[in-house]
Amino acid sequence: MSAEQRREQTIRAAMDEFARSGFDGTSTAAIAERVGVSQPYLFRLFPSKRALFLAAAERCFDDLELAMREAAGGLYGGEAMTAMGNRYREILAGDPRLLRFQLQIYAAAVDDPELRALGNAKWARLWRTIGEVSGETPEEVMRFVSVGMLLNVLTAFNIPFDKGERLPHVLVEWSHHPHRVSAGSLAADHSPSVPASEDAAAGKG
Repeated sequence: MSAEQRREQTIRAAMDEFARSGFDGTSTAAIAERVGVSQPYLFRLFPSKRALFLAAAERCFDDLELAMREAAGGLYGGEAMTAMGNRYREILAGDPRLLRFQLQIYAAAVDDPELRALGNAKWARLWRTIGEVSGETPEEVMRFVSVGMLLNVLTAFNIPFDKGERLPHVLVEWSHHPHRVSAGSLAADHSPSVPASEDAAAGKG
């Protein structure tokens, strides 16, 4: 395996470990063991744990941008938004690591200027990507991203949601009776939905 391939393998392993335990709770020994290399070799690839965390954070946002581009494909407007929304729902349901690591990045960025700068640049690029591939207005892009962040919270807290235009009503019911509304599964049959103006961001066609 080449050094570049091992570097890629290390970044992926680090994403898993950091997603589960955060920056402070993750040891480079655990990452090295997961990759099957020694710690000295790991530090030949990345000079420090922080450098590895930054590389993993960058890859996390790059993966998300690529997923949105691939989902939109040759689509445009609302169809592109719907496709990207569907894809993000699939990611949240099928790859919990992405959400966990996103949350770890946001938490760590509060006290880390370099990570904050990286996140700033990556969010700006993601924002531009969504606008460029869809051709939608800044207002629609903002709605899309806002709903995506709402989905992060709903998924993290296992708050149930419904398809169609019922999301506001489901959340009102949940907010008054949080223990009576079944959390259930957050798979496709519990896909998020939003008011009609925001359907695309939630992936409703």
